[in-house]
Amino acid sequence: MSSYRWVIVGAGALMTCVALGAMFSLAIFLEPVATDTHWSRAGISSAMTLNFLVMGFGGFAWGAMTDRFGPRIVVLSGAVLLGLALVLASRAETLTTFQLIYGILVGAAASAFFAPMIATTTGWFETNRSLAVSLVSAGMGVAPMTISPFARWLISAYDWRTAMFVIGVVAWVLLIPAASLVRRPPAVAASGGPQAVSTGMSVKDALRSQQFWVLGLTFFACCAAHAGPIFHMISYATLCGIAPMAAVSIYSVEGLAGLFGRVLFGVLADRVGVKRVLLTGLTLQAVAIAAYLFVSRLGEFYLLAAVFGTIYGGVMPLYAVLAREYFGQQIIGTVFGAATLLSSIGMAFGPVAGGLIFDTYASYMWLYIGSALVGLGAVGIGLAFPPIVRRQLQPA
Repeated sequence: MSSYRWVIVGAGALMTCVALGAMFSLAIFLEPVATDTHWSRAGISSAMTLNFLVMGFGGFAWGAMTDRFGPRIVVLSGAVLLGLALVLASRAETLTTFQLIYGILVGAAASAFFAPMIATTTGWFETNRSLAVSLVSAGMGVAPMTISPFARWLISAYDWRTAMFVIGVVAWVLLIPAASLVRRPPAVAASGGPQAVSTGMSVKDALRSQQFWVLGLTFFACCAAHAGPIFHMISYATLCGIAPMAAVSIYSVEGLAGLFGRVLFGVLADRVGVKRVLLTGLTLQAVAIAAYLFVSRLGEFYLLAAVFGTIYGGVMPLYAVLAREYFGQQIIGTVFGAATLLSSIGMAFGPVAGGLIFDTYASYMWLYIGSALVGLGAVGIGLAFPPIVRRQLQPA
């Protein structure tokens, strides 16, 4: 494979960092927006629920477009839309307007990066594929160490509206040049399209197959389990008496650990098998979520954030590797986009569920109990993964 494949990895990591970091920064904005506007936590959190729902459908659509037209036009479109969405959201005067702009436009824009870039990266690598995909996904782990503190600093120095506006402009500045570096995988580019890359199933057959539904439902339950604990972690830490900037630093530790976890799990998956590593990670994730019930001090939060971040960060890229091994490169964008749709529906439950639970009980206890049980459900579904049938590439 061409050495340019590492440029693809670098561009993909930058784009996932900025795009998903900007979307997830709503967790940083939650308290300032609620204080300034008097909108409910559940109402603001529902914008993130919309993000995940729209991101799911968008990932499916953008993934199909990547298979047909190539990834560059997809990520360029997402770059332009993301900056515009954040700028518009910063001007919103009503909760409904904010929910629609941040929830729909930001979600649609962010979905143009994750599934398309992950799918594209799998086509550039025949060896070290798990590691490469994990490094692209590692951009999500870098985001809490970069975008989140940057957002918190802007909010402290100015206000939440100025902070969101500036992040929108920064998204344009960084994402548009990075998107221009993206190319099709060599085998696809040589054939003028994906037709000659794999002897895999048709999209219709793939989406009906056992392997797709086990993959998609495991992805769904995994994300449903960790979405609420991730999104509400800062608020939970603040309720435990931790200062806002210190609470954000916990989020950053979690992100740094996620970066390490992606690399670690990627290397392990290349060596001992992706299914084995995924199932082990899902089991540990459920345990880590339950452990949040027993922490209240800053040091305890740091320790658990390091463990939890390593685990959930490590398992997330492995679904794309499984999709590539089950279905080949020909339809990877569409199939992984469909799996991402299911995962996004799972992610959508966490933020709004956590907001409703807190508004009702003034406590996050039931969020962590429920999330841990859902995490165990992901393990149970994952045990039904069928064997992987190796597929051979067809000559162009």
